[in-house]
Amino acid sequence: MLAQARNNIDAWMREIDGAGLDAILITVSGCGTTVKDYGFMLRTDPAYAAPAARISGLAKDVSEYLATLPLEPAPDRPRLTVAYHSACSLQHGQRVNRQPKELLGKLGFVVKDVPDGHLCCGSAGTYNILQPDFARRLRERKVGTIERLRPDVIAAGNIGCITQIAAGTKLPAVHTVELIDWATGGARPPALRAS
Repeated sequence: MLAQARNNIDAWMREIDGAGLDAILITVSGCGTTVKDYGFMLRTDPAYAAPAARISGLAKDVSEYLATLPLEPAPDRPRLTVAYHSACSLQHGQRVNRQPKELLGKLGFVVKDVPDGHLCCGSAGTYNILQPDFARRLRERKVGTIERLRPDVIAAGNIGCITQIAAGTKLPAVHTVELIDWATGGARPPALRAS
């Protein structure tokens, strides 16, 4: 893992030393949590401590970055009720809690917090593969809680959560950025085309 972190740091530092970087945007919250942790992971490495800290400082979840932009909803923006599932890696690992929900609300979606949102959906990286029975029970609990909200769609910032939750419900589950893109004039998310 540290070898891959060093490779990533080398690649990003070449960009920083070249044209420069304003931010490193990450669309998968588990990966974002790891990249934001590079500074800590390599803090005792004389060659990588400073570059790793710099990379960690530039790393942003895509919702953190989008929240800094003056996004405007398209005139024909969708008006759907969204159950927002905050991935454990996003809410606990990165402490990104409000930006995804605020963005969705600003763009016209009715956002509903999932009760017991601090609890895992059962994906947890490879947990759903290594502990399938526990993961299934966690998913059933999460899906039941979400379905009681009666949303039109489920949004999350991690592909593992999206895949895990989608396997247990007929509701469409999409990445938060897909809804943001759609609401600002982009394409309707494929998972919503049939609905």
